[in-house]
Amino acid sequence: MIFDSESVFEDNVITVLKQHGWKDGVLRYPTEQDLLDNWKGILYRNNNDIDRLGKYPLTDGEMAQIIEQIETLRTPLALNSFVNGRTVSITRDNKEDVAHFGKEISLYIYDRKEIAGGKSTYQIAQQPVYPAKNKMLNSRRGDLVLLINGMPLIHIELKRSGIPVSQATNQIEKYTHEGVFTGLFRLVQIFVAMNPDDAVYFANPGVDKFNPSYYFHWADYNNEPICGGQNPGKDEWKLFIGGTSGTAGLLSIPMAHQLIGFYTIADSADGCLKVLRSYQYIAANAISDVVRKCDWEQRPTTPGRPGGYVWHTTGSGKTMTSFKSAQLIADSHDADKVVFLMDRIELGTQSLKEYRSFADSETEVQGTENTGVLRDKLNSTNVNDTLIVTSIQKMSNVKAGERGVTQAWLDQLAARRIVFIVDECHRSTFGDMLQDIRRSFPNALFFGFTGTPILDENQKKNSTTAMVFGRCLHRYSIADGIRDHNVLGFDPYMVTTYKDSEVRCAVALDKAKAESTEDALADSVKAKVFQHYMDKSEVPMGPMVDGAGNRISGIEDFLGRDQYGIDSPHPSTVVSDILEQFPVLSHAGKFHAMLAASSIPEAVNYYHLFKQQAPKLHVTALFDPNIDNNEGATDKEDALTEIITDYNEAFGKEFVIPTWPAMKKDISSRLSHKSPYGGIATNRSQQLDLLIVVDQMLTGFDSKWVNTLYLDKIIDYESIIQAFSRTNRLFGPDKPFGVIRYYRKPYTMHGFIEAAVKLYSGDRPLDLFVQKLPANVKSMDTRYREILDVFSDSGESDLMQLPESVEARRKFAKEFVELNRYLEAAKVQGFDWSTTEYKVDSTDTDDTNEDNDEHGESEVVRPQIDERTYLILAQRYKELFDGNSDRGSDPDDDVNDNPEAPYELDGYLTEIDTGLIDTDYMNANFDKWLKALKENSPELAEMSAQLHRSFAALSRDEQRLAELFLHDVERGDVEVEAGMTLRDYITRYAAREKNEQVDKLVDRLGVNRSVVEEFLAKRIDEANINEFGRFDALRSSLDVQRAKAFFEQRDHKALPVFKVRMRATNMLKRFVLMGGFDIDDTDNTDGQSETKNEH
Repeated sequence: MIFDSESVFEDNVITVLKQHGWKDGVLRYPTEQDLLDNWKGILYRNNNDIDRLGKYPLTDGEMAQIIEQIETLRTPLALNSFVNGRTVSITRDNKEDVAHFGKEISLYIYDRKEIAGGKSTYQIAQQPVYPAKNKMLNSRRGDLVLLINGMPLIHIELKRSGIPVSQATNQIEKYTHEGVFTGLFRLVQIFVAMNPDDAVYFANPGVDKFNPSYYFHWADYNNEPICGGQNPGKDEWKLFIGGTSGTAGLLSIPMAHQLIGFYTIADSADGCLKVLRSYQYIAANAISDVVRKCDWEQRPTTPGRPGGYVWHTTGSGKTMTSFKSAQLIADSHDADKVVFLMDRIELGTQSLKEYRSFADSETEVQGTENTGVLRDKLNSTNVNDTLIVTSIQKMSNVKAGERGVTQAWLDQLAARRIVFIVDECHRSTFGDMLQDIRRSFPNALFFGFTGTPILDENQKKNSTTAMVFGRCLHRYSIADGIRDHNVLGFDPYMVTTYKDSEVRCAVALDKAKAESTEDALADSVKAKVFQHYMDKSEVPMGPMVDGAGNRISGIEDFLGRDQYGIDSPHPSTVVSDILEQFPVLSHAGKFHAMLAASSIPEAVNYYHLFKQQAPKLHVTALFDPNIDNNEGATDKEDALTEIITDYNEAFGKEFVIPTWPAMKKDISSRLSHKSPYGGIATNRSQQLDLLIVVDQMLTGFDSKWVNTLYLDKIIDYESIIQAFSRTNRLFGPDKPFGVIRYYRKPYTMHGFIEAAVKLYSGDRPLDLFVQKLPANVKSMDTRYREILDVFSDSGESDLMQLPESVEARRKFAKEFVELNRYLEAAKVQGFDWSTTEYKVDSTDTDDTNEDNDEHGESEVVRPQIDERTYLILAQRYKELFDGNSDRGSDPDDDVNDNPEAPYELDGYLTEIDTGLIDTDYMNANFDKWLKALKENSPELAEMSAQLHRSFAALSRDEQRLAELFLHDVERGDVEVEAGMTLRDYITRYAAREKNEQVDKLVDRLGVNRSVVEEFLAKRIDEANINEFGRFDALRSSLDVQRAKAFFEQRDHKALPVFKVRMRATNMLKRFVLMGGFDIDDTDNTDGQSETKNEH
């Protein structure tokens, strides 16, 4: 159904909410006081037993105590603990309650386990009034607020059909910036923004911390978005609220109650409130269900019960999901112990910190410094010891006959309900340690988490993840994550370090046992062998599998290890490629990269090559530091000493070989810009440009600052996805994808990559790889042609100004955002405005030597859009954000108070420096026009048209001023000064116009000129307009009699003084917010409505 009216949509939403559990009434147009009174009544009903309030209701003073606690806590993070703390304490000041007067009593407010029954109350507040927190701002109205037990916990902002949901999120952000969500409204935990076809939800981020990356769509079990904008007019908003047969609706009861109580996380480490995505909720709920249904009395036939595994892609928040799973189990008391098993000790330490940061005041997470502490925690019956984080190494030591552990003690533990949650279970579950744990705890229930499960195609020890843990409880593949913008896609490049033809010929000669091509062809037996290997149709470069499933060997199968060894040309070629690519791929050092080598000696060799060839680049290496008595141990020790010494000198550290683990932690923190390196983005001297590794850091390490992996080793299946995933954490527009460049046996790796992607993409392998440069250039041009059509159809083919119609502007906004997205990707791939054509291999997949003949024909792509036209379009796009785009807009109207501007706008794009448009071109045209004017040349009309075409680079205001200046020149009112450009005159006219506007304001209203000029020199918005009382100072300088005369002359009637003050205040506010306007141009009726609400 299409909703042309927001109010009709709002009424329909209320109807559906009432059908799904919000049954306790609708409060229409409530003020904050109305909601406080409502909450007061609910608190009394839920606490009127004799030990609490008895028959004496709460007083206003007691409610003020509660509000004071809310205001003290302030942040959504802290208030989540308040809401979920079950009770709030007050000191009774009701003298009629003699028994409790002056005493502290505890009031029940909310219980996350008491759902749809007991004391729980579910109400809807329609159009609540948010009082202005700044006297310069208007009061606001929300759309809907959902109240649980009287507390406003979920705020819903609605838009009618056709209005982008981003307008609703922007409105919420604006309200937050204005301080709307204070007092009682600080309790809001979740925001929902929706129109009939699209809906997102997100945790309250607090003031000025809004990030669209954390606006989520709700989805079903198969990760298909519900009300995700794909099916307009299909009423999916009803499913978003009420759910489907297999998926709970986000806003239905009990789901909304559980969302607040169980599926929000107050993350103390990041200092923000978080909410689970749908796939995290589904997985955590599935694990909780398995535990709840487990028959602990029925002993398993083999050690260790398989509970199932969760397949969630790397970067999707598995740690948070596993924590919530454990917390749900602990809260339900369905298990006595929940143990998180990490496969590395350092990961255990990292995860312990994360779990503790996720835990609320009622949840304790226990670490295990050593096996003895672990044994004590397992033995403890203290409820605070329910959740334990440890490593698989420590846990495997808890077995009979070792470290004081007896079989009798293990048998006693076996009677307890123990749940193990194994992180990164693709790595840790196929060795002896897990089997030891299973034998020690045969009755325990085991769950696994992994982004790359071991499947039939890549079995380890003839086992798969499903064989070890049981069925897959939920899958959220890397393709799902990329589609939902939770992780980035990949841009892989196959880089050959030898010519294909030379490699093929060398192998063919070797197989033919010939010294040269002439030698091979001179002998019929040798020639047959030689021709076989030279024939691409018979022997491909990389191995292949035919239709019958038989493996066909490729040329690269016959290459020896020395082909890529230290003494070969290969390493130097790799280093040269990295150094050539690094400036562009790193965005001039903004991002960091990793190089994965095949062995420690090769990693050391790469380290030396970079020291020699790029001494200013910050490079280090990380690998297993253990030194034994085998051959080469001395070389390794020398290399470690050199690497550590260089690192210490570069960054002012004092690491030594025994403290290598601390150095690894330091490297990890430096690469990820985490404490103590949170601020190094602006300090290049403290940044690490390139980390060389062998195996370490290719799994389990996350950094949004790493965007490139240079790969010089052969890996397959889960190792490929894990290694690639080091590059695909979200960052922003500067990082559209993770870049992979692979060098060793590139055709073999190409096949391995395809196989890995097919296995782990959830049947959507193409979704993992982004478009290459030619496709991105073509996509840019497609959007460019669409934009030209929009302007042409609107009669603005010269791009001088925006189209008139809202529909055309909406289309332009959408297409320009898309154009810029493809441009950002193309820039990373090597696009440059100065290059007019690109020759790209027709396979569009590889970056190979031009004379390689295995790739087919080259394709030439010529961009249709140039930089100047792009920046002109960027200027027009900027105008969508400001009043310059609203023809006939009224300066006295509320500034930016149009919440339904139907454009899907991207604020990032307004940062494009359109001042880069070539002003020399415009000034040259001006000089030609001026010469033609002075000479009365017959070419004057042509020169004038050419000059006006160059005005497209100017904003609308600048175009108007340029026209004004040209008319003055034509009339002879201005004599052009030597050395002055057209741009200089535009600037001069703008300053003169601004001075005239200020002169009129000061003359008409009598206000202080210096205060006005101070305002215009600063960046002013509604939130800071009265900072330090500056607007009050401006308003107090008003000459009431002069202002009265001005407004009465405009209105042709007498006005009372109080109205004059209101009109003047309104005009002053708009003047400073808009940066000035001509106050004589406003209509007589303008500015009389001072109390508009944004709705």
